[in-house]
Amino acid sequence: MNFAGHYLPNHALYSSFISATPNEDLFLQIVIPCFNEPYLIKTLESIWICDRPNCSVEIIVVINASINNGIIELEQNRKSEIEFNEWKKKHNEKKINFHLVSINNLPEKDAGVGLARKIGMDEAVRRFEYLGKSEGVIIGFDADCTCQTNYLTEIEKLFIQNKKINACSIQFEHPLQCDKYDDFTYNSIASYELYLRYYISALKYAGHPFAFQTIGSSFAVRADVYCRQGGMNKRKAGEDFYFLQKIIQLGNYAELNSTKVFPSPRASNRVPFGTGATIQKMLENKSSNYLTYNLKAFLDIEHVVNFVSKMYKKDDIVIKSVLSEFSEPLQKFLIENNFVKNVLEINENSNSQTTFQQRFFKWFNMFKVLKYMNFSHPAYYPFVNITESAIEFLKLKGIVTNNKDAKELCEDFRNNKL
Repeated sequence: MNFAGHYLPNHALYSSFISATPNEDLFLQIVIPCFNEPYLIKTLESIWICDRPNCSVEIIVVINASINNGIIELEQNRKSEIEFNEWKKKHNEKKINFHLVSINNLPEKDAGVGLARKIGMDEAVRRFEYLGKSEGVIIGFDADCTCQTNYLTEIEKLFIQNKKINACSIQFEHPLQCDKYDDFTYNSIASYELYLRYYISALKYAGHPFAFQTIGSSFAVRADVYCRQGGMNKRKAGEDFYFLQKIIQLGNYAELNSTKVFPSPRASNRVPFGTGATIQKMLENKSSNYLTYNLKAFLDIEHVVNFVSKMYKKDDIVIKSVLSEFSEPLQKFLIENNFVKNVLEINENSNSQTTFQQRFFKWFNMFKVLKYMNFSHPAYYPFVNITESAIEFLKLKGIVTNNKDAKELCEDFRNNKL
């Protein structure tokens, strides 16, 4: 059976949309969900002007809506479809092909960005299956993003030169100044990006092995790995986090920092949480301050990481002793999550220190970490303004900064590759 032989019949929700035969050297496919999106052509132009890789590339745009969406959303989708078809006529090249999937009657229960990504990524799987290319790469992007001109060549290089890599996160930077949006919006997106960088950087500092950015517009995954992990989910928001965490836990996950994606800083009410929803909430609250998790909670995670090696092949007495070394909120959280019982079971199924650590972090994964953050705040630790947390973290890293506002601190994090 080929790499998609089990996945497509059991997980794909629709039959094939694209009839055109893929080029034999197809290796990169970019999937772009598009709902009520006025900036699609700018996104396509950004990909079109990219340096050409050695392989063929396909871009699959999934214009989508639910059966209950209103006339305004459907009219914008219709406009996007017309604009796409007109644009495509003028942008015709043998090794880079643009395809449109238009589906405006999705069930209300499932309609959203997760389902749209899934439809496009499943279509990409079919096209790689036709070619027998299990190693082909499916790339997540958004219809309000742009990218650097070396975007395609750098993704190709990463996956060609590193055959064992399953997937990667791609470096991103929101625009922090221009004349397209007002100062408030740019201050707000600076605060939010600073939070994203602080959260993952603090977990890296703590030593958690799964601390990677999980953003839907800036990742890439091999087709066979996508299938093996059950494909994209249908979540209306957070689909990227849930999907990529399954991929990250396989190992051989990379960070691609030699190119960048530039997501939009605009507000949006299209999803319940995420970048657009956060900016929308800041606008409504008339405050660009962003409250985040206390650095003390991340140091609790570091404490756990440091004690993992001391629990291998130990009995319940030793494990309870380890538990007593942790802070009060961490102890209570781990007790509620049956820490001792789970560690004993992990030990029973591990024949080496390495296996034990792998199994432990699949239990104490990024989902569990997020649950701990929410458990410990504000019951034990107060939320802190992101600028204060960022400065405190930079000091912890030994990085000197005189910057105080979110934009400047965001640049500090970028410049120090945090």
